[in-house]
Amino acid sequence: MVPRVLLVAATTGYQTRAFADAARQLGFDLVLATDRCHVLKDPWGDHAIPVRFEDPVSSRDTLAAEGRFDGVVAVADRPTLIAALAAEALGIPYNSPAAVARCRDKYLARQRFQAAGLPVPEFFRVAITENPADVADHAPFPCVLKPLGLSASRGVIRANNAEEFVEAFERIRTILETSDVLILREEQNRFIQIESFIEGREFSIEGLVTAGELQVLAIFDKPDPLDGPVFEETIYVTPSRESAETQTLLVEAVNRAVHALGLAHGPIHAELRLNRQGAWVLEVAARPIGGLCARALRFDAGMSLEELILRHAVGEDVSAAQLSDPASGVMMIPIPKGGLYEGVEGVEQASAVAGVEEVVITAKEGQKILPLPEGASYLGFIFARGDSPAGVEAALRQAHGCLKFEIATALPVIRR
Repeated sequence: MVPRVLLVAATTGYQTRAFADAARQLGFDLVLATDRCHVLKDPWGDHAIPVRFEDPVSSRDTLAAEGRFDGVVAVADRPTLIAALAAEALGIPYNSPAAVARCRDKYLARQRFQAAGLPVPEFFRVAITENPADVADHAPFPCVLKPLGLSASRGVIRANNAEEFVEAFERIRTILETSDVLILREEQNRFIQIESFIEGREFSIEGLVTAGELQVLAIFDKPDPLDGPVFEETIYVTPSRESAETQTLLVEAVNRAVHALGLAHGPIHAELRLNRQGAWVLEVAARPIGGLCARALRFDAGMSLEELILRHAVGEDVSAAQLSDPASGVMMIPIPKGGLYEGVEGVEQASAVAGVEEVVITAKEGQKILPLPEGASYLGFIFARGDSPAGVEAALRQAHGCLKFEIATALPVIRR
């Protein structure tokens, strides 16, 4: 019988296409459930099941009526709740709805980490309706302000004093009141979390959880400092150049966090900081790494991360999977300024850099782009492979230096 897998995701996401390609290669029947208009009949030609992300209960009922599934996978943070509810109704191994809810709310996650004895910064949350000047009186400077439910560092800002705090609070409040956030109708987006700033270097861990136990697939170093005022990620390189002892410390922290959150089955993407006090888990998402970044990972016989996740979802034993490259990495090309994207020069030169595998520009001509903290995207991605992490990092930096982006100033909209 052909394995049938439910994929809960956005129709047009990069990862959706990657999972579809992996399913075709495996011979799996991949059924997409996505948040699109239920009135239009298959507008994208993908035979997707229309669900409503803002109504997870009715979406669960819709998916539970679709018959047999052998596994479920979610792409991005928001679809994980519907995936969990559907899996529960269908009797498919996955994370519980409560567990994914904790992952998607930074305040709930911090509470669970604290209760489990993991190191956590001083933290508290306040409603976005509060007066930021009053809240600043209680802030542990330097501190970080962050929305509870947004991802990719959107809205995350460091403040070193009361004046910066008020400015950061107002910026985050404006982000949370934009139409693309309000349409989500999620309670956690009515709050801002304040945390004491955690010094140190940042890392990421990609893994799979089976019956509550973590299998580490890759540890990424993030060689660029992430000290604020915004926290735009750029380069990921694996394997880590840290000592075996340090890597064990990072893995143990994430394993404790997985147990604290109650995660049971599926991919995870964890972010950590490391300093003299130890490993601090920033967050654990119940999903794989985002965007096109998964292309940096290649396993036995050239297996992609998406293929590995699909195999795991249907119950195959993938515990022996190992990275096939000595070293690999990705650079998420940052947006230097806001405006209208007009084009790029130097892609051929960047692609010709030794070790660079691919340069993918995802920004479209005429697209309005915004840097962090208001923005939530990148100009594109650079992928490299090599014999050493240092060589991969150098190739990514050299390729990025070849690129010249044209970004025109966007004129403000005048309303009468």
